[in-house]
Amino acid sequence: MMPRVGVVVGSKSDAQYMQLTMEVLAELGVEAELVTLSAHRTPEKVREYALTARERGLEVLVAGAGAAAALPGALASWTTLPVIGVPLPTSDLKGVDSLYAIVQMPAGVPVATVAIGSPGARNAGYLAAQIVGVKDEAVRAAYDEYRRKQAGGQGRT
Repeated sequence: MMPRVGVVVGSKSDAQYMQLTMEVLAELGVEAELVTLSAHRTPEKVREYALTARERGLEVLVAGAGAAAALPGALASWTTLPVIGVPLPTSDLKGVDSLYAIVQMPAGVPVATVAIGSPGARNAGYLAAQIVGVKDEAVRAAYDEYRRKQAGGQGRT
């Protein structure tokens, strides 16, 4: 199967957080790829990745970024696919700077933003699965089942 979610990190050291996103997606049956691209060091590769994402079958992009956190916005500037930004606590400010950088996108170029660090990385996977599940019944059912279990069998769909 082809990946439906592209999970992007700015450096290999960020991959530890985004592996949580990959695990959530795998649990819900969503194919994903994890790539390392830097908005600052390899901007042309970021551009090419975003411009070709849809034709390669990707439906959602998830970008984990610390400090200046330009990666989610850079991806969103080159695609109209949904982009989810995960602020990573890799700076002296423990991710608050990343949160502000990601959440302050200009009107018309949205980036959905989740919590800082590990909880956010997991939620990015769940949000990406929800987006894919809008048109994929199997993914929607897997996410619904996860939520039912989370609620002790009391969840609604």
